[in-house]
Amino acid sequence: MSPTLHQELDALRPALLRFAILQLRNVTLADDVVQDALIAVLEKPERFAGQSSLRTYVTGIMKHKIIDALRASGRVRQFDIGEDQSEDDVIDALFAADGHTHSKPRPWGNPEDSLEQKDFFRVMEICLEKLPAKTARIFLMREWLDLETDEICKELEISTSNAWVMLYRARLRLRECLELNWFGNLPAATGR
Repeated sequence: MSPTLHQELDALRPALLRFAILQLRNVTLADDVVQDALIAVLEKPERFAGQSSLRTYVTGIMKHKIIDALRASGRVRQFDIGEDQSEDDVIDALFAADGHTHSKPRPWGNPEDSLEQKDFFRVMEICLEKLPAKTARIFLMREWLDLETDEICKELEISTSNAWVMLYRARLRLRECLELNWFGNLPAATGR
């Protein structure tokens, strides 16, 4: 096992821990999840093929550890979701009849190229940190951890309507932040 791998993992630890804390809301549990992910890499370093960055590889392992921790947390409880007219009106006002948002973002160029750039993830992390903690958490649970809405609602003890409103707000704020801090700095997209 190379001392360089140890050093690289040590350098990644603070960012991984911040992310795990945002998801789990428990420093001790987050530390355990990060530690488990790092140990998994150290125990089988040959599994890292170098097809992605080490950070992406470790984050992928940690994603599964976070999902396991969320499911095992024991904080899940059943509750009735009360759908009253005012919540429906709020949700209906956010989306067009076809289910899309009313305003579309301006073109961002080729998203696949953007995702390949390291700085994008740094800016994305900064934008996520600017969101209210619960809003960032629900966004990451849905978009990064791929949890179903029902699982998220149980974990956060919120209604489905509340979850969709929070996701909508998270997406709007992230879009605005990324347009200002990332896509606004890219050259304008050319017509294809």
